Amino acid sequence: MEKNMLFIDSIPAIIWGKQSKKVIIYIHGKNGYKEEAILFAKIAEEKGYQTISFDLPEHGERQNKSYSCNVWNSVRDLEIIWKYVYKKWNIFSLYACSIGAYFGLHAYKNICFEKVLFLSPIVDMEYLIKNMFLWFDVSEAELKKQNKIVTPIETLSWDYYQFVKNNPIEKWNSPTYLLYRNKDTLQSTEIVHNFTRKFQCLLTESKDSEHSFLNSSDRKILYNWIKRNL
Repeated sequence: MEKNMLFIDSIPAIIWGKQSKKVIIYIHGKNGYKEEAILFAKIAEEKGYQTISFDLPEHGERQNKSYSCNVWNSVRDLEIIWKYVYKKWNIFSLYACSIGAYFGLHAYKNICFEKVLFLSPIVDMEYLIKNMFLWFDVSEAELKKQNKIVTPIETLSWDYYQFVKNNPIEKWNSPTYLLYRNKDTLQSTEIVHNFTRKFQCLLTESKDSEHSFLNSSDRKILYNWIKRNL
């Protein structure tokens, strides 16, 4: 398929597919990268969409850079991508995975997309951080004192935690399709159900899947869900 690699205000990006009036912004999750969008982009092209994917801070071509993958930098980057997309296409949709969805919920809360697909989204970051407190025996007071604490999966930050507590997801205007794994340890079933009810999302649940779709049966579920809802 056609692939155009470019930089959007220093952000490495790829535009996938033949020219169209419709585009989907693809936001990868933690440890992802822009090239992973290829299989999604092939399905999207069949449905008449182009796809634009890009590297979040500290991912893909942006590893080892002094620009952290936090909510402030990531939201700024998503806003830059949106400004570029808005000038070049007429119809806009969004696909986002895990923490990429969390960044999208903040950056694009005032935008109404044609449709949104969220894969294992982080919709309540405070819940996740409080679980990390339990998993790694960290207290809120200790984090406040030290400001940052390194854990085996992520560095906890007091400033980030305060942002999360003070900025819950309260606004989302787009028709949204959500695929959730019932064995997901990062977001509880109750949290996901509450989010889907609040914002009237169409929820699909995969009972035997975990947060990351890694095996072949998971992939089949994912691709069928994309084809059905795109």
